[in-house]
Amino acid sequence: MNDVDNTLTTQLFSQKNGITSALLGLTILWHPETERIGEQFIGPAEEGAIEVCRYAPLFFRPGQDGIALGHRAIARAPLMVRRTASDSVELAAPDSRMALEVNGTLLSGTRSFSRDEVAAGVVLGLGGHVLLCLHWMTSFPRPNLFPGLLGVSSGAIATRELIRQVAGTDLAVLLLGETGTGKDVAARAIHQASKRSANPLVAVNMATLSESLAAADLFGAAKGAYTGAQAPRQGLFAEADGGTLFLDELGDTPASVQPMLLRVLETGCYRPLGASQDARTTARLIAATDQDLDARGFNQPLLRRMEAFVIRVPTLRERREDIGVLLLHMLKGCGLSAEELAAFPPALVSEMCNYDWPGNIRQLSNVARRMVMALQAGERPLLSQYVQAAAPQRSASASLAAPFEPARSASMKEPSEAAPRRKLAEISNDDLLGALEEHGWQISGAAQQLGLSRPSLYKLIEAHPAIRPAALIPRDELDAALRADGGDLARCASRLKTPSEALRRHLRVLGLDTGTS
Repeated sequence: MNDVDNTLTTQLFSQKNGITSALLGLTILWHPETERIGEQFIGPAEEGAIEVCRYAPLFFRPGQDGIALGHRAIARAPLMVRRTASDSVELAAPDSRMALEVNGTLLSGTRSFSRDEVAAGVVLGLGGHVLLCLHWMTSFPRPNLFPGLLGVSSGAIATRELIRQVAGTDLAVLLLGETGTGKDVAARAIHQASKRSANPLVAVNMATLSESLAAADLFGAAKGAYTGAQAPRQGLFAEADGGTLFLDELGDTPASVQPMLLRVLETGCYRPLGASQDARTTARLIAATDQDLDARGFNQPLLRRMEAFVIRVPTLRERREDIGVLLLHMLKGCGLSAEELAAFPPALVSEMCNYDWPGNIRQLSNVARRMVMALQAGERPLLSQYVQAAAPQRSASASLAAPFEPARSASMKEPSEAAPRRKLAEISNDDLLGALEEHGWQISGAAQQLGLSRPSLYKLIEAHPAIRPAALIPRDELDAALRADGGDLARCASRLKTPSEALRRHLRVLGLDTGTS
């Protein structure tokens, strides 16, 4: 941030009753002219009003002149957006025939939003064609120097700024965030922006390392160091020498090698398994986790060393204003032409912008690809076909910060306290089946009981000989199971040996909705 930005920040981000007062912003989530997606308008930092209509306000990107929304479906009469002294925001519908949706619900008259509701992002649908996000801004818009890290939100900008700060150093970096937020993308960005970019970036998922061979995998081994070691073995630290070693799922690091990692961080030295002398490494360490390592008995000195520089990657529900930018990028990646992008159903985009995405960017990407396939096949996809449960309509007065929680079948076990994290190798086929049975074949509950992340549980499911993908189960077998179990989804999933979420989606695609959500 330059001196001008610092001066503006001092002026605009004032303190009121001990709370930082942010700017009120509007971001274009969707527009028939798709190049407009991601443009922003910066509103007042204090009390004030914004008139939103066909001709005002002006939306811009950094370094470009502003331009009005312009679309003929948007009324000339303005939607009034007023920020109050208490940092609530009031909306007053325009005196026009334009359909105005707020968080997916038609609005007439006025509505008021609390500070926290605005922080969660308020989705405005104008005339059935243009979508805006009303939100707080705590960073000024600026050009994106990391093309792989998309987003115009303050959260995305802050993440990129932290990456810029640390990339030129040799500090260890710990990336924190939920699964699917893009921690691996952030790790690549740090490496590519560093002086090590010409050398390798070596990545390893620590959850895949076995307790017995983890040391050899990381540090290498001399010939004969263990049964089957017919020749010297190079470890990942040697492979990443001069570059970057990315330790994903750090919380699943075998306990036996945690002290060895600490020694590498402290001295740069390690000893290959069975070797008679130390080796040195100049690899830089970046690690990522979605776990609370303080609460897990993780090696505390190692954790403190890894915390030399911490970056928390925000969830997608914390950066709702980025959904349009991300979705457009994903649709382009699917090969859609400019005409196909412009014709992508705005109502579907509205559903996607109002969903809280528990699987974050990874889930959004998977759903976008499947929707494109459905559209190209002549179908009319619904979000509920591709997610565990469609997000409930967010009313204009309800809190938007409540976490997503799927509905439960009566036969599902209530969630229990999370089990200690375990290795994949520790889970037998019977353990997996037992956990799924106890939780109505629901992924979240089974993963929690077994002490695994959802991605790790999916790996076990894919490898299990008795568990079948729902999409591969014959239609007549599905019909018979539904009849036998009276439409009870959990019992049907148990009978068919397939996860209930995937079964629910597949039944909806086939028009066999059980009536559960």
